[in-house]
Amino acid sequence: MVKEKTRKTKKEKTPKPKYNMAQNSAYMIKLAWTSGEKKVIVLSLLSALLAVALNLINLYVSPTILSVVERKASVTELIVTIVIFVAALMLVSAASSYVNTNTLYGRISTRCEIITLLNKKAATTSYPNVYDEKFKKLKIKSQEAINSNRSATEAIWTTLTDLTTNIIGFIFYVVLMSSIQPLLLIAILVTTVISYFVSNYLNEWGYRHREEESEYATQIFYLDRRSSDLTVAKDIRIFGLRPWIDELYTKGLATYTAFHSRAQGVYIWARIVDLVLTFLRNAIAYAYLIGLVIGNGLSVSEFLLFFSAVGGFTAWVSGILGGFNTLHTQSLDISSVRECLEYPEPFKFEDGEPIEAEADRLYEIKLENVSFRYPGADKNTLTNINLTLHPGEKLAVVGLNGAGKTTLIKLVCGFLDPTEGRILLDGKDIRDFNRRDYYKMFSAVFQEFSLLAGSIATNVAQDSEGIDVERVIDCVEKAGLRKKIESLQDGYETYLNREVFEEAILLSGGETQRLMLARALYKNAPFIVLDEPTAALDPIAESEMYQKYNEMTSGKSSIYISHRLASTRFCDRIIMIADGGIGEEGTHEELIKAGGRYAELFEVQSKYYKEGEGENEEN
Repeated sequence: MVKEKTRKTKKEKTPKPKYNMAQNSAYMIKLAWTSGEKKVIVLSLLSALLAVALNLINLYVSPTILSVVERKASVTELIVTIVIFVAALMLVSAASSYVNTNTLYGRISTRCEIITLLNKKAATTSYPNVYDEKFKKLKIKSQEAINSNRSATEAIWTTLTDLTTNIIGFIFYVVLMSSIQPLLLIAILVTTVISYFVSNYLNEWGYRHREEESEYATQIFYLDRRSSDLTVAKDIRIFGLRPWIDELYTKGLATYTAFHSRAQGVYIWARIVDLVLTFLRNAIAYAYLIGLVIGNGLSVSEFLLFFSAVGGFTAWVSGILGGFNTLHTQSLDISSVRECLEYPEPFKFEDGEPIEAEADRLYEIKLENVSFRYPGADKNTLTNINLTLHPGEKLAVVGLNGAGKTTLIKLVCGFLDPTEGRILLDGKDIRDFNRRDYYKMFSAVFQEFSLLAGSIATNVAQDSEGIDVERVIDCVEKAGLRKKIESLQDGYETYLNREVFEEAILLSGGETQRLMLARALYKNAPFIVLDEPTAALDPIAESEMYQKYNEMTSGKSSIYISHRLASTRFCDRIIMIADGGIGEEGTHEELIKAGGRYAELFEVQSKYYKEGEGENEEN
């Protein structure tokens, strides 16, 4: 299975990066400039100049001193010459060390700026992108480009500095060696260029197979996260999942390791080609210099200067092309980052029409011929839905598991756009609104929710500053959780989430759901949406909670989803989702009287609860 998948992946063509080296280098320079880290650019250039100066001093120190000795100059001149070079070396080395140390902080800050941008993109991107496979793979690649000092978004500054150093040094050495046979310089350039292109093609292998690598990495990271997730700790122990997880992780790691073994094999050939061409290049250069010594009678100091210069020239050329090679590899990662940041948004945000969520105003939501199909699905989840949520109405949505109830809620809340049809808010298509403004219209409690690593008050208010404590207490009381919270030592300042705070508490499932209800109340939006938030409560507690919520949300439009039909009897209208559409519609009494599928399910559930009550009485 894995082998077949690997072969299939290898045949797939990976698209070329959207941006080239020059564009990505310019992007990083612009980012440093606009983010207030202009010193990174200046210090990097200064570092390059100091590196060249240090190299030139080292190049000339021995030939110059030897020349003084050859001329049989005075001891004083010799000492002065040595002192000058030593002082120059010390001064330039100290300045270079100081500049390089201070450049580091700006480079880290620039990388952190990219981390902030990526986090913002992940937190604010259109909801469909969250499940987009291409976007998820780009996020993984982007994470690799920002997770350490050696990552591309920081290491590129070292590469650009070294590249600038090599280019400036190359120019100086070309001028110095202008008296040497041009054919020698051409031979050095040709062999180095060939080495560059061969190495570049082989080193690009990793990028051409980046999606394959990302797929293996995703599997490993997923297993790693789930195995350390506190929410699945009980399942792992009760069902003995550890051996199975270990087996999956071992197989995934073996596949990932095999991929990198293949990659290393390709990279080794790149190094071998480079080594052979380097040997050939140096052999030609040294043979020519020896010929000059024998035939033209170069002095000892000149021989030493040119001998060092040839090696230095080769190093500059190799450094330039090697720098471009490294820059190319880093550019691929930075291109992934930019593609992730610029990933298309199917929703309108700042370019959409602004809308103000007025808590006391009554709105109407209307679905016209709405159909929806998930990407890659064979059929629609919902088909031709026509539904109006009237101002101030309490609507219940019921149906079997998988009928499409949650999908309907996601459409109403604007998390998804219809495949066909449209959704209107007071007669306007919601696709024309700023989607973030539209989200403010809803207070919601979903089946899956998150607890922030913070205090109870922070989780209710969804903010860390300007919290209305009296309002928090009122909402918690309405949700039926005040007694529990006030019994805690730190009350509303009690921390949640033990992954961050050791002293944090763990709320039960029912208590957590009540906390989420309090959070929804605190937001005080025009629409209330409850997507089976009371699943952890028993039927009686759920019914009581819904009745209480009915009282708390008086005057607001509400949508309730529940698999327990009796819990929604207080609603103004009930719709039953079946076969991708609205199968039945009416009040609880009307649907019971109609004797359809709703009545059948209600009878089954009622009988179950009655039997349960009888057994409890006997016990």
